Amino acid sequence: MSTLDVLSEDEQLVVSTVRDFVDKEVRPVVRELEHANTYPEALIAQMKRLGIFGLAIPEEYGGTPVSTPCFVLITEELARGWMSLAGAMGGHTVVAKLLLHYGTEEQKRRYLPAMATGETRATIALTEPSGGSDLQALRTVARKDADGGYLINGSKTWITNSRRSALIALLCKTDPEAEPAHRGISILLVEHGPGLTISRDLPKLGYKGVESCELSFDDHRAPADALLGGTEGKGFAQMMKGLETGRLQVAARALGVGRAALEDALAYAQERESFGKPIWQHQSVGNYLADMATSLTAARQLTLYAAREAEAGRRVDMEAGMAKLFASETALQIAVNAVRIHGGYGYSTEFDVERYFRDAPLMIVGEGTNEIQRNVIASQLVTRGGLDR
Repeated sequence: MSTLDVLSEDEQLVVSTVRDFVDKEVRPVVRELEHANTYPEALIAQMKRLGIFGLAIPEEYGGTPVSTPCFVLITEELARGWMSLAGAMGGHTVVAKLLLHYGTEEQKRRYLPAMATGETRATIALTEPSGGSDLQALRTVARKDADGGYLINGSKTWITNSRRSALIALLCKTDPEAEPAHRGISILLVEHGPGLTISRDLPKLGYKGVESCELSFDDHRAPADALLGGTEGKGFAQMMKGLETGRLQVAARALGVGRAALEDALAYAQERESFGKPIWQHQSVGNYLADMATSLTAARQLTLYAAREAEAGRRVDMEAGMAKLFASETALQIAVNAVRIHGGYGYSTEFDVERYFRDAPLMIVGEGTNEIQRNVIASQLVTRGGLDR
């Protein structure tokens, strides 16, 4: 059965359209853009026209909504071409779902139509220089001012698309004294303005083209209606739900990188000869290919399972964590093995496998490290009494 058989005919067409875009528009230019660390303006514009920034937004707000499995497969196709393109729509989609599930009607109508077309891009701001994965240890604080709005002070780091995103879903403390700490955490819908500075772009091993930045807040003012949903203290639970989508998206990115690496390795192993035969016929290389294909197939099925559970409206923190954990570790190993199969050429910038080798590690640490995923999985196993629901 084809992977696409889990989708309706209309959704299969959407995935096929994105695949054609990747093959015809992305792959011919990605090496040059990536090595130059050039923002892919033209490719992002085409993604807007394809409706990729509106995949989680209902038609009533101008979106082109698809199921969660379809979203996963679209993300995989984008990452197969260039993982950075999938990253450019990942946080944006999380913000769209946060607005859809928790936003006031006024917030939805203000932001979602422009987000659906990509006219307004959005990102999430969670990580802090001193906090890492411990989101309850936030130091970014938003205090009420005399007019009922918020004055924000603090800093965030590793914020993707922050220069080009007009909307930032900021996780911060609106009650720093709250016990337990998560009860004092809220999400503010922040726009650029005085007191918000992008202090620097972070240099990166991979994930080139799109920016990852440090943000500084120095008495940056947000109005009272910037509070997501209008009630303080709900932000931690809201973001944990949003991260289920984020982790599925990272898992799908890993599938794309792993698939690209496998496809390149398979093609090379049939073209390259040594000792009088194609190198895939040497048992060591053939074993690499067999293991790569088996692991990638298992990772895709695990990710699609989590996506189907999410589409059914079930809690999927454990399932999304499993998908992200397994798919990212799989992509990293496939990327390493692709370099092995290419030999010296795998270390050359004239072949794409070196890019996969640089991009794959992001998925094991992004959107919650894999060590955090294991903690989530173990906790849920205990809470649920095992794997059976």
